[in-house]
Amino acid sequence: MSKSDEDWMRIARDHAVAEKGTDPADTPIGAILVLDGKEVARGINRTAEDCDATAHAEIVTLRAAGKAKGEMRIEGATLYSTLQPCGMCTFASIWAGVSRIVYGAGREDVHEMYFEDRHLSTLDYIADAYADDLELAGGVLKDECAQLYFRPWDDVPEDMQAND
Repeated sequence: MSKSDEDWMRIARDHAVAEKGTDPADTPIGAILVLDGKEVARGINRTAEDCDATAHAEIVTLRAAGKAKGEMRIEGATLYSTLQPCGMCTFASIWAGVSRIVYGAGREDVHEMYFEDRHLSTLDYIADAYADDLELAGGVLKDECAQLYFRPWDDVPEDMQAND
């Protein structure tokens, strides 16, 4: 029996929790890349651990998928992420040939610090610009995923905010 979007999102969430716990301060973002119903790669957010601003869970996953497949393009794959991907991760997905991006918590479900402070949803732009090439589906297990992050009403100290 093939897995549903909810099944894959739960796997991504469980991976994030297993690797980073549930403390929002540790940014437990998880991602899984699936092709033809099979997991190709998975990753977690490693920006702090690797001192690398590009080591978002989605990028870590795409890098691992490229190595696993021996090429940079993974045509037709679905990328599952526990948090709505940023513009960098979305564009990297396009370059990698990803056909679908499925995410859990969206920008309205979490603290504004996780997204660009421009009130522009990069995913809306991508959906318009790449309507025939990329399908976007958000809100899959959004409540379960949002529990991993600071919420919109949380008073997060300024020194803990990355996108200020």
